[in-house]
Amino acid sequence: MDQTAAQKLVFAMLDADGDGIVSREEYMARTRNVALAMGLKDDDQLVVTARTLGERAWASMDADGDGKMTFDEYAAWAGAEAFDTVCAPVLGALFDLADTNHDGVLDLCEFTALRTALNNPATNAEAAFTALDTDGDGRISRDGYIASIRAHVTGESSPMGRALYGRPLSDIPA
Repeated sequence: MDQTAAQKLVFAMLDADGDGIVSREEYMARTRNVALAMGLKDDDQLVVTARTLGERAWASMDADGDGKMTFDEYAAWAGAEAFDTVCAPVLGALFDLADTNHDGVLDLCEFTALRTALNNPATNAEAAFTALDTDGDGRISRDGYIASIRAHVTGESSPMGRALYGRPLSDIPA
């Protein structure tokens, strides 16, 4: 899958209401949704950290400060450097919210809760988990999770990219 196709899948996931624009509210709802799914309160330190990192990420993505991001804006921003400096910390913080026993890995239940809270269909969670669980131990690591998403959004080979984002390109607006 090329980088633009991968970015379209990610953008569609971020665009929760499907209107072709990712609003600040949609983006920031990610932390709230994961916290709610995991039963965490707004003042939990992990939630505060994830929200702070999300705010920083949004400020970086919304270059013109209008509170909205189109696909073209996202595509111009997204890439390896943006992922490494902005996205990876946010994804790590969201992973930490889902890691209910704080063991540094997610089981299928935690992974499914995380991905569905992030607007991915629950129907693809097991396939994505299986693709990530390369050693078959029933757990995925934080580093492996982030590396797989990085590979996907930068257009590299990611065995779980399609499964993780769960929508065929034909379903994504051009």
